[in-house]
Amino acid sequence: MSDVTVQTTSPDDYPEVANLVERAFGGTGEVELISRLRENNDVLLELVARKNGILAGHILFSRVKITGKNHDAVALAPLAVLPEFQKQGVGSLLIQTAHTKLVAAGETLSLVLGDPAYYGRFGYEHLRAAGFESAYQGKYLQALAFADAPSTGVLQYAPAFGAL
Repeated sequence: MSDVTVQTTSPDDYPEVANLVERAFGGTGEVELISRLRENNDVLLELVARKNGILAGHILFSRVKITGKNHDAVALAPLAVLPEFQKQGVGSLLIQTAHTKLVAAGETLSLVLGDPAYYGRFGYEHLRAAGFESAYQGKYLQALAFADAPSTGVLQYAPAFGAL
């Protein structure tokens, strides 16, 4: 992956990110989610990956409150890779780089709503998220603890998720 670089997203990247996310998801729902998260200052970490200078992937994490526990977590959503760059390690590199940054920042728990076979490769498990109350509760809600973190409580996602 020496031909892929990962860096913090800048406002100059936003138009390219919107195009990438729309192409990766085949619609604008996730583009609108990203815009709302940015507008509401709910973005905790946002990275882009460039392969040979081309914007190939994007990942975003926002804050999740765990009510009743006085604890915060992060939500991975969305992760997008251009179709022509999928299955080449771009998404994996984005996730691994983001996890390293999150741990360094003192984050202890990450949540994702996605394919268990894919996210399980990075340590996410439904069993770790099963004790949380959430509108998204089900087999696709998964969690990964980087350190000691609650396993019960009510998950409060950023308001932008309610519009999906």
